[in-house]
Amino acid sequence: MLRTVVAALAVTAALSVSGLARADESIIKNPGDHPSYRFEAEPHGLIGFGGPFRGGRGELGAGFRGTVIIVDNGFVKTINNSVGITFGGDLFFGRGTLFIPVAMQWNFWLSTHWSVFGEPGIGFVAANRDRDRDFLHPILMVGGRYHFNDKVSLTMRIGYPAFSIGASFFL
Repeated sequence: MLRTVVAALAVTAALSVSGLARADESIIKNPGDHPSYRFEAEPHGLIGFGGPFRGGRGELGAGFRGTVIIVDNGFVKTINNSVGITFGGDLFFGRGTLFIPVAMQWNFWLSTHWSVFGEPGIGFVAANRDRDRDFLHPILMVGGRYHFNDKVSLTMRIGYPAFSIGASFFL
């Protein structure tokens, strides 16, 4: 009985001790206060559902995006933003489609752990078993990143023509 009481007191004491809570610090109003990098490498998995992937069901694929930063303190000088050119290749397994996206990526650094971005651009279908599909497709994507540290983040994007999730490495 004594062991049970001691164990219950120990568990209660351990659960009642609180650690130091820290809120994520907002950095959107601090221009240039984001990780210093020139290139972002992003392998990802994806589901294509529009453009060359029409047909009522999503197509699974894998791909890679590379983003070169061209303006470190972006279009709006009073907030924390950057602009890059993103490009890569997405291979969709269903029909063997190779999709090559090229877009502008406008990043907004919200906090030490979160950033968001928008990507307008164009995609090229380099290989497709369905020859009746269009060759060029518009791209309009939005995405977000959870930054584990200054060099690695979990990245998700959704829009036209696909959804992707992967990891970003800031080099």
